[in-house]
Amino acid sequence: MAEPSGVLRAGPGRYFCYCHPAPGPGSVATVYVTDALEVWAGRLGGDTPENGVAELRTALGRGTVSLELRDGAATLRLREGHDALLLSRLPAAEARPQLQALLFAMAARVRDLEERLEALGSSYSPEKNSTRSQQPLLPDPSPRKNRAAGSALPAKRKIPGESLINPGFKSKSVPSGVDFEDS
Repeated sequence: MAEPSGVLRAGPGRYFCYCHPAPGPGSVATVYVTDALEVWAGRLGGDTPENGVAELRTALGRGTVSLELRDGAATLRLREGHDALLLSRLPAAEARPQLQALLFAMAARVRDLEERLEALGSSYSPEKNSTRSQQPLLPDPSPRKNRAAGSALPAKRKIPGESLINPGFKSKSVPSGVDFEDS
């Protein structure tokens, strides 16, 4: 599996950077950069390639890796003032299987992550989370449900003289009834 990895920007394009760690101690690791059409590769060697992979992982996590493309080659710089790693463009015959291996490795990683998430339990299931997020933000206006749930809001009391049709409006005169007889 390719690691570490991260997305880089160079000019208007985006590039995916990843590394195949060395198979054994003292071996050379290979760093790849791709835009999904072309692949650039370079050896991350030196005295301790393990340190180079760890440094690449840290730099990708911090977002301090810069990429420069020029004349079919790429220059990867982990931080300002640090030595640059020169990457050469792979021929199409080598790039195709490399991209295929990357695609299937990413698909396997996604599948593994989904299985681990599923194993954590139903509390993380998308179905439950979507039903929670679809609950209304406002409380239910039904007074029966609020009283049954032991709502903390006090029930609104009727004020003497308040209109039943227009709550909040207080009548200024006491109703006297209707006089049907002419005097």
